[in-house]
Amino acid sequence: MGQQITVTGMVLSAMPIGEYDKRLVILTKERGKLSAFAKGVRRQNSPDAAASQPFIFGTFTLYEGRTSYTVQQVEVQNYFDGLRRDLEMIYHASYFCELADDLTREYNDEKNILLLLYQTLRALMRGVVPAPLIRAIYEIKALAYYGQAMEVFSCVKCGSQEALAVFDSEAGGMLCGECKGAAGAPIPVSDSTLYTLQFILGSSLEKLYSFRVSEQVMAQLKAITAQYCCRYVDKRQKSLDFLEQMDGKA
Repeated sequence: MGQQITVTGMVLSAMPIGEYDKRLVILTKERGKLSAFAKGVRRQNSPDAAASQPFIFGTFTLYEGRTSYTVQQVEVQNYFDGLRRDLEMIYHASYFCELADDLTREYNDEKNILLLLYQTLRALMRGVVPAPLIRAIYEIKALAYYGQAMEVFSCVKCGSQEALAVFDSEAGGMLCGECKGAAGAPIPVSDSTLYTLQFILGSSLEKLYSFRVSEQVMAQLKAITAQYCCRYVDKRQKSLDFLEQMDGKA
């Protein structure tokens, strides 16, 4: 027999189902990622339409059936309305949600990725930190929570903490000057970029979006995260095509 549950989370995606319904994918604090049907929210003047959109964060009262969940009530804590007024923000936010969707699972403890996603969307909406840097930080931290943290504090081959010179995704992180010859696709890393990587992986969520970097550091971060995500994320997110198109026009 079904029961009613209450979870706190964020809507990662909302897909139309039938004529009037939606299927929501929600990343929750209590049960990881789950899917729930929102009945009638596509009807004209539905009072629940606004609460059945991506980026909505709040408390969801769900009916748990044998094979599916049904949304009964939503208490929205943050609509993230500001994200919807700018195309670049929409594409970035969609990518962050899509990546979270791909990395998380039902009944897993996904609290860290949920909180990271929430803080990331807040940083994106504030506009103080450039969106490409927000993206790099998010990718690095999300993959760390997923169990694929980069090794940036010592050489992955010999363990040395000195003269770290290049990053190699195949190796899993940094290589020192003596070991860099073993790299499959080495990316040179400056001291500033290395410090930035160490700061991202070593800092709490509250401190993540509190800095800016030079163009050189940003270029190296982009190269590193692109290579690392390509290796450790199983599928390519559809929203990446839009982001790459925007990069090409910049």
